[in-house]
Amino acid sequence: MARKYSTIGERVDVNMDTMTIENRADFAQWAIERARAIVVDEGGNLALAARDMEEGKIAESGNALGQAIVNALLEVFDALLDGDEMPDA
Repeated sequence: MARKYSTIGERVDVNMDTMTIENRADFAQWAIERARAIVVDEGGNLALAARDMEEGKIAESGNALGQAIVNALLEVFDALLDGDEMPDA
């Protein structure tokens, strides 16, 4: 699911809910909710793999969790650029 993240004062889509980020407290609330969604989506798989002691699945789930965190941070970074052109990494 694609999510739109925007700069302060603009509307953002967070897990299909829309909110306006106007200040640091709003951004902190968005970050908490986004982190919660990542843990729900990816953390459960990691916990199950750890419980079952399946090393391959632990590594795979851990990598997926890390990638979800990186993706969220990069999406916010890209939105903060507000249209500035940056080369892809």
